[in-house]
Amino acid sequence: MTLDEVAKYLKIDDQTAYRLSQQGKLPAFKVGGQWRFKQEDINKWINEQYNQKKNKNNRLSKNNC
Repeated sequence: MTLDEVAKYLKIDDQTAYRLSQQGKLPAFKVGGQWRFKQEDINKWINEQYNQKKNKNNRLSKNNC
């Protein structure tokens, strides 16, 4: 996937996708100086982000009991 395609897929601005890629927060690699993304890596990243948030929320709710 290209930077534009991944930005549309994630429903984020292309500059946000670019910044996250540069920071190593979004799984990406460069081909000829352009960012590329494997959809399977993006889907895995989405699931990891979801699980991290879910686990954090579970810990917070347990601490508030």
